[in-house]
Parts: sequence; structure tokens; C-alpha cells
Amino acid sequence: MNSEPQDGLKPNLSMIADASQTSLRMWAAPLCLMVLLVLLELLGDSGREWLRYDRALIADGQWWRLVTGNFVHLGWWHLFLNEMGLAVLVLLCPQPLSPAVWVRRLLILSISLSLGLYFLVPGLTTYVGMSGVIHGLFVLGLVPQVLKKDLIALGCLLYLLGKLGWEIYSGTPVSDAREIGGAVVLQAHLFGALSACVYGAVFRAFTRVEKFSFKQEQGTVAP
Repeated sequence: MNSEPQDGLKPNLSMIADASQTSLRMWAAPLCLMVLLVLLELLGDSGREWLRYDRALIADGQWWRLVTGNFVHLGWWHLFLNEMGLAVLVLLCPQPLSPAVWVRRLLILSISLSLGLYFLVPGLTTYVGMSGVIHGLFVLGLVPQVLKKDLIALGCLLYLLGKLGWEIYSGTPVSDAREIGGAVVLQAHLFGALSACVYGAVFRAFTRVEKFSFKQEQGTVAP
């Protein structure tokens, strides 16, 4: 008589088959983000110039560019690639995250990787695009699945690490610079992933479902 394998020894293959991928809760925040990115692209060159990461203007006090530079793109094809990246993120990493958690992740990853570019890549004058943040979001989404012994997540994480390693070693991006309309800033991908590792450790996002709310919880008063 065959016995069932113990849960601790049985590999988990359920990530992509997770029915929660189709739930509104999983898609609401990323869809709002995707719509926001489209609206910002509709602003055209003027909006891009006002929001992009610009080292000289940041030095002059326009600190918002540390965040907003990650939300504008070189053009529609560049935007499309990152929109697809966000869609794949939700499909591969269906996490029940609140809108507040999404905002916190986006803000912290954006600021962290932009500060990395500012202090460690002084030769970079301007930068746009969400690919660095998306790399960080994939790390935050895949590592918890890997810790649950999900083999699909493990394969995806190994691919991501291999991609980053190849880009660092060769200096050659996986994506085509000609297609997106400008040079790919490889350091943004690396800083996004590293920022996610720090974020995951600080907020324990790798070992539990991350909870955060903009509303302060009020304690109950005993009668």
C-alpha cells in the first residue's frame, strides 16, 4: 500500500495553477498601476522631461524625480514591455497584497534604486522606466514561493539571478536598446533586486504575508 509523501518533502507545483490569480483582489492594485503608467505616457515628451530621473535637477532639490523617474518611459514600446512584466508578475506571484503594501513597495524600491544610481553611477545623467522596480517586485514575489518549495518559482528566480549575473558580467542587456529607444541602464535592474532583498528582510516580506495600512489602528476602550 502506497503512502502519501510528507508535506515537508513534497515539491509544490501549485503557483501558476493558483486560482487566486483571477481574483479582483490580486489584480486591482497592479491594474491601477498599469493605467497610471499609460496616463503618464500620454503626457508625452513634456511629462517625461518633468518627471524623469535627472541627476542635475535632483541635485538642485527636485527630489520627487527619485520616485517619478521610474514611472515614465522612453516610448510606447518601452511601456508595453514593462506592462507585460507587471502582468507576468501577478500571474507568477499571486500575493494577497493591499493597495497600501503596493504603494509602500513601489515608493521604497523606487527611492532606493534611484539613490543607488545617484551615488554609485555618477555618470548617468537621466533615466526613465520601471524595469528596475519590476526586478525588485519579482524578487519580493518569488522568494516566498521558493521558501514554500515551489519549483516553478525556483526556476523563475534562478532565471532572474542568471539574467542579472549575465548583464553584470557581459554588460549586455537581455532586452534590445534599439527597440525601446535608448540605452538599458543595467545598474537599475541590479539595484532594484538588491533593494528588494533589503526590503524583504526589514519588513519580513519573505516569510509572511505583508500587512500594512495607511489608517492607524485604534485600540478598543474597555467599558
